[in-house]
Amino acid sequence: MKLDCLIVDDELDLAEATCEYFNMFDINTAFVTSAEACERFLTEHDPAVILLDINLGNASGFDLCKKLRQTIAAPILFISARSSNDDVLIALNIGGDDYIQKPYTLSVLLAKVKAVLKRLSMNTAQQEAGLISAAAIQLDPHQHRVRVNGVEVELKAMEYKLLSYLVKHKNRVITKAELFHNVWGDTFVGDGTLNVHIRYLREKIERNPKEPQFIKTIWGTGYVLEDLQ
Repeated sequence: MKLDCLIVDDELDLAEATCEYFNMFDINTAFVTSAEACERFLTEHDPAVILLDINLGNASGFDLCKKLRQTIAAPILFISARSSNDDVLIALNIGGDDYIQKPYTLSVLLAKVKAVLKRLSMNTAQQEAGLISAAAIQLDPHQHRVRVNGVEVELKAMEYKLLSYLVKHKNRVITKAELFHNVWGDTFVGDGTLNVHIRYLREKIERNPKEPQFIKTIWGTGYVLEDLQ
């Protein structure tokens, strides 16, 4: 059964209040309060977006996310009172798409979920037309063309391949090792080669390459192409 949003949070009152608020604004939403209940729920339902708490009683939202990512591609937005940078990095590295700190404002959380649902709808339409997009970047994989804010940008073959991989895995932190393996097909490629290609890409697609809006560096890990509109 299709569903707009599933909330996984062991704080019953908060989960219930958030669920009621979303439904009031026509975002078809349900909630569960444990990892086990979430797994059972997903055998019969197909949510477009999942809001996932880190602390789930005796279970970990991190562990649940890693398990869900084996079979589910739906965006997972972590919601947690934990605020350390380590928690944020872990959440993004294991397949989370965003990290929202509690206490959150219901209206702001609703806006975030609506934005994700709108983006998913637009992506579906573009995929049906054979296009791939992230933020203001649009790729035509058939003709290897790139547009940024509607303006065509010329990229070299490896630049296109690198950008295409980042776009296809948008909002997920991509490690350098993953880029070496999947873009170059060579784990012996050095950091210098990657850094040069990232710099060239930024010069061609970013308004200000020194303050990139799209391709963000995650120091010590790799890169993420952000599509949070």
